[in-house]
Amino acid sequence: MEFEDDAIVLGARAHGETGAIVHVLTENHGIYAAHIAGGASRRVKPLLQAGAKVIFSYRARHADQLGAATLEAGGGSPDLLDDPLGLLGLQCACVMTQKVLPERDGQPGAYHALSALMGVLPYEDIWPAVYVRYEAGMLDALGYGLDLSACAVSGERDDLLYVSPKSGRAVGRAAGEPYKDKLLRLPGFMLSSQGGVGEGDVVSGLELTAFFLERHVFHPHNKPLPDIRLRLQEMLSR
Repeated sequence: MEFEDDAIVLGARAHGETGAIVHVLTENHGIYAAHIAGGASRRVKPLLQAGAKVIFSYRARHADQLGAATLEAGGGSPDLLDDPLGLLGLQCACVMTQKVLPERDGQPGAYHALSALMGVLPYEDIWPAVYVRYEAGMLDALGYGLDLSACAVSGERDDLLYVSPKSGRAVGRAAGEPYKDKLLRLPGFMLSSQGGVGEGDVVSGLELTAFFLERHVFHPHNKPLPDIRLRLQEMLSR
């Protein structure tokens, strides 16, 4: 099989003396791993950095084997060398994408969402909330999306303040008040792109998505939430 697609590099590791194994999120084919000949070379090495946008040309004799690929620069990537928090956000997004989404399952929505997140990473007052929405989008892509359309108890669509940890459905202020210590807080920016981001909202959003990612993705495989995700939440809590 062969194909060429736009892709975002999620991560790479050395393989042998001069090669590398790269994981990318392609626009139309989902996540793919491939061997890159000459991955240690001065020309190719910059293309293997997490978040690099590339043109990914893939070939394999059989669909179920690890194929080989070549990479060409495919567009600008955010310059975050002087922004440690933004760089951590980029690396975390790439790690979570690789670990959460299934391989070889077309996810054009995820590709465009990750690209959009990368586009706002230079703006530290914007990107953390976009990152939370990105994780919520991955849950949705897996079939575990949160239902934030109306209160699970009353059916009301206004004043939604909590999420039930059992059902993943929103709960209104009045209905949730007696049980608020057992419910997850729902930040307003997750209800609408027009919703403002208040103090503590990003951390509440990260706690919310982490709860359901652990339940549906990591715990079933006896794996913890990745360290880099814990570190990002800690940094944004300060």
